[in-house]
Amino acid sequence: MAKYESQIKQVPYSQSAVYSKVSDLTHLAAIKERINDPKVQEQIPADKLEEVKKSLEQMECTTDTLSTPAGPIGNISVKIIEREPEKCVKFASTNAPVSFKLWIQILPTSETTSKIKVTIDADINFFMKQVLDKPLKQGVDKFADMLAMIPYEQ
Repeated sequence: MAKYESQIKQVPYSQSAVYSKVSDLTHLAAIKERINDPKVQEQIPADKLEEVKKSLEQMECTTDTLSTPAGPIGNISVKIIEREPEKCVKFASTNAPVSFKLWIQILPTSETTSKIKVTIDADINFFMKQVLDKPLKQGVDKFADMLAMIPYEQ
């Protein structure tokens, strides 16, 4: 197993608002809406923007599951396996080329702000770790960045 942790990201919303959004995957539709925001687009490499837009259009969400295309490797699906109210949401891959668990931790910094950290624990062997180490580290940070940009109003 290889474990990757994102940097801690500040979120200008309460812990309960963030938890409410990330613990129900149907709320991730907000990502689809935000992709046309110029501030969001400037954080995506220009040569990847259309690919990201297409993936978001094809993303399917239920309360507990998310499925999205992942380029040449096909679809990736994850399922919520545990919820610790207002503190943590844990996910596991159900359809992915690499088995992994992912969790989002949420801590309050005040009544109206919080911070998040994303951790992924991937089941990869030594040789694959050499290939995937940098993309996984970058991916977990980008995912945390994305979570920090979501509007968490209710």
